Amino acid sequence: MSEPQPDLIPRCRAGDEAAWRDLVAQHTRKVFGVAYRFVGKVDDAEDLTQEIFVKVYQSLDRYREGEGNFTTWLMTLARNHAIDDYRKRRQERTRRTDDPAVLETFPSGADSPLRSLEKEDRVRLVHRGLRSMPPDLREPLILCDLKGLPYDEIASILDVPLGTVKSRINRGRLELARRLLSSRREAARP
Repeated sequence: MSEPQPDLIPRCRAGDEAAWRDLVAQHTRKVFGVAYRFVGKVDDAEDLTQEIFVKVYQSLDRYREGEGNFTTWLMTLARNHAIDDYRKRRQERTRRTDDPAVLETFPSGADSPLRSLEKEDRVRLVHRGLRSMPPDLREPLILCDLKGLPYDEIASILDVPLGTVKSRINRGRLELARRLLSSRREAARP
């Protein structure tokens, strides 16, 4: 990733909307990557990416050109914000599971508290498997199987041929299944 044009940061600080759009466009993919590694869901990563750019906008006056390059500063800020968000989410999950009222919110019948926890464990296991996969297999799989997008739209988003999308989705599904089986075997070991 290249550094922004020398005049881009001063223009952003001066309130130039076009400069801000250029800066965001230039760095969105990398910031999204950081966000996605922490939250594991495309929608949550998009939200976190927006939060990070709000933080960047609010903190832009603190960036000093002489103290290091902008990309390093931006990625440090993005990582720190993602860590804070992760901690906040973890504390919220802990607070919810420690609350005795939570048990009363589980639906009666087939979805007992135990069955709901098992579902959550499976979802977590799948997300962990997805996060451990290489991005070229993970991204098309998420867009297809979790977001429900058609192959041609995925090809357009990822800027790759349709055949490549189909191949990566197939390979991604096989790789995810392999990783999930491996995780299950490891969990079953005494």
